[in-house]
Amino acid sequence: MTDLDARYSDDTAEATGWAEAREILTAAELYWLSTVRPDGRPHVTPLLGVWLDHAMYFCTGPDERKARNLADNPHTVLTTGSNALHEGLDLVLESEAVRLTDETRLRRIADAYVTKYGEDWRFDVRDGLFHHASGAGTALVFEVAPATAFGFRKSPYSQTRWRFPR
Repeated sequence: MTDLDARYSDDTAEATGWAEAREILTAAELYWLSTVRPDGRPHVTPLLGVWLDHAMYFCTGPDERKARNLADNPHTVLTTGSNALHEGLDLVLESEAVRLTDETRLRRIADAYVTKYGEDWRFDVRDGLFHHASGAGTALVFEVAPATAFGFRKSPYSQTRWRFPR
């Protein structure tokens, strides 16, 4: 379901289509992930990710703060967009991050990383993990399938909300 929130939108604004939001999610090079620390404080970190099918995917080392946070609390917000004031579309995805271990899916995601970011981001897949081809270690892989997403357009200013069936 797509809704334009007129309270935060110019009079001439229209709801942004989800297809445009998916294009931005696919093309973005950098995302910001917000998780919750065990003591309730927020944690935000930039990361690389890929949009594939109907979800965002990212990887992280098993001992990194975001992985430890997600082990305790899977609720997350993932954002991307433009830092320009008068142009662009900023996106916010609210969801739960789910760890993936299915190696068929992990191989598709690993291939998507290479396609998007190049050979420096090549991963081998085994034992339900990404293994960096350079030998730099292992990574857990998470899926963020949006439950609710927001689009903040800046010309004309608008706020669109998308809700997805579970």
